[in-house]
Amino acid sequence: MEKESLREAYARALISLGEKDERVVVLDADLSTSTKTAKFGEKFPDRFFNIGISEQNMMGVASGLALSGKIVFASSFAVFASGRAWDQVRQSICYNEVNVKIVATHGGITVGEDGATHQSNEDIALMRILPNMKVIVPADSIETEQVIKKVYEEEGPFYVRLSREKFPVLYKDSDYRFEVGKYDVLKDGSDGVIFAIGREVYESLLAAKELEKEGFSLAVVNSSSVKPLDKELIYKYAKKFGKIIVAEEHQKIGGLGAAISEFLSEEIPVIIKKIGVDNIFGFSGKANDLLRYFKLDSEGIYKTIKSWYKI
Repeated sequence: MEKESLREAYARALISLGEKDERVVVLDADLSTSTKTAKFGEKFPDRFFNIGISEQNMMGVASGLALSGKIVFASSFAVFASGRAWDQVRQSICYNEVNVKIVATHGGITVGEDGATHQSNEDIALMRILPNMKVIVPADSIETEQVIKKVYEEEGPFYVRLSREKFPVLYKDSDYRFEVGKYDVLKDGSDGVIFAIGREVYESLLAAKELEKEGFSLAVVNSSSVKPLDKELIYKYAKKFGKIIVAEEHQKIGGLGAAISEFLSEEIPVIIKKIGVDNIFGFSGKANDLLRYFKLDSEGIYKTIKSWYKI
């Protein structure tokens, strides 16, 4: 399957927005070549600011620019944008509910050889607990462009999590349109459902294809809006099956699975199987090898589901 970089898609979307709206400004913390925001800087040097290796300061500057009427995109690696700058994100951006879009790249274990210190598997948890913050995790490059344009249109803070690796393109020649708080059922099923985000959407589709050969029909839902959730769709499948699966390239604690568990625990009795990183740090290795080790590749998901359902 064709693969494309989510970071390149981000750059394209930024340039498109910059061409039509002079209020759009972009900040980066000395990682613009990796985050791809440098491409915006080349085209609009007067609206691009490299704050340097000072993520905390970047979030404060972003808040000030937003309070001045700018639409601000601030980027760094996920581990820095969510962790190192958390206090400033909380106090300066979320508390004031300013119009800052934090677009973090290099999320999850697929950062690969950079190792555990750079593999942010806790960022979704850190961001989704903040009042006024919305959290989005796109599944491919096409959805990424749509997400960036959508968060530009909507007022208030957003955290958009992108990855280092190229993702398989799922939405080519599709009429899909991303909406905040809405999910996309890529494949319906009669026996079970898996809610997935990011790279895990593709891996879940592959696992579902293998399960289909064994007579087990699994629905696969792209759940890119982690906060707010698509509560209506989640409830529909929970009521239909009485048990659901969640797959994410993130700690099981605090991620999408936890968010869905929190919601359903107040609505309907349901068993939830979380597929993710199980309360440990990552380590250096090739992205695909790490997915395999953590059982987040299609084979790992397939085996987990077979075991859980006793297929």
